[in-house]
Amino acid sequence: MKTSSRPFGALADGTPVTAYTLENSRGMAVTVIDYGATVQALLVPGKTGGLVDVALGYDTAAEYEANDGFLGAAIGRVGNRIGGARFSLNGVEYTLAKNDGENCLHGGVKGFDKRMWTGAIQGDALVFSRRSPDGEENFPGNLDVTVAYTLTEDGLFTIAYDAVCDKDTLLNLANHTYFNLNGGGSVLDHELTINAERFCESDAGCLPTGKLLDVEGTPFDFRTPKLIGRDLGADCEQLRCGHGYDHNYVLSGKTAAMLYSAGSGIELTVETDMPGMQFYSSNGLTERKGKGGKPMGVHGAVCLETQLFPNGMNCWTFPSPVLRAGVKAHTATGYRFAVR
Repeated sequence: MKTSSRPFGALADGTPVTAYTLENSRGMAVTVIDYGATVQALLVPGKTGGLVDVALGYDTAAEYEANDGFLGAAIGRVGNRIGGARFSLNGVEYTLAKNDGENCLHGGVKGFDKRMWTGAIQGDALVFSRRSPDGEENFPGNLDVTVAYTLTEDGLFTIAYDAVCDKDTLLNLANHTYFNLNGGGSVLDHELTINAERFCESDAGCLPTGKLLDVEGTPFDFRTPKLIGRDLGADCEQLRCGHGYDHNYVLSGKTAAMLYSAGSGIELTVETDMPGMQFYSSNGLTERKGKGGKPMGVHGAVCLETQLFPNGMNCWTFPSPVLRAGVKAHTATGYRFAVR
């Protein structure tokens, strides 16, 4: 495994940003920057033998700092939405930033995606760590978190998370990579399979209500391979709530999903120990320029964000996002790439 690092520009305040790369013998490579512990590039061999960058992103640190969308970033402390931007823990009421209508999204105004991490090459892994101090975005406790990125010779890219806090707090770490297996254009012709029989009902603000809905007989049924765009225009209240797909699926096993593009021949299998996965069809990705000036926008990628269920503090039947003081949290998600 080849490892390397290089300067990646600087933030507006002059803070230098570094890019770290892993590359296997097949030429597959992943680059992660220490701003947001962000997956900046993911080069995968396609059916013609050439490499395809399947992750949307930017060429400079300044673009990551200036733009929204969480492209490729580590998300925390709490990925996805917290209803009413507030929660109660141990009898204390915590008020959070309302950065998504009335809700708190992806950790607040300045979540983990907009923070500098300490990056290092440790053997064949890229390891990023930071302390989220007590009160950051009004979450309690000093949280020490590490995200490790590894790559195998047979095409398995893994993201592993470890965290511990000195007070009871909330934690729901995730990664927000936007995948396009053709390297650009629309993903509506990508074929998707999701190993789930139920998904979380959402309200008009994409916030789970606590009710689980069966996928059977709905546009949300991806139990067998289906083109992402096939049912996107269906007359369905839940599609209207998300302006497309932007829902958490209740996973039925370790294999969460499979994404395939006939264009590139690349197949991506998502494997995780998490109970949920947010399927997002990039409904809110505004028109912009990415790496090499490539255009990206609505339906230009798909996010498959493994996670605990959103709004878990307000839905008592959902898996709890509470991390108790001194308890070590660990979770991992693998992205296995192959060619058909």
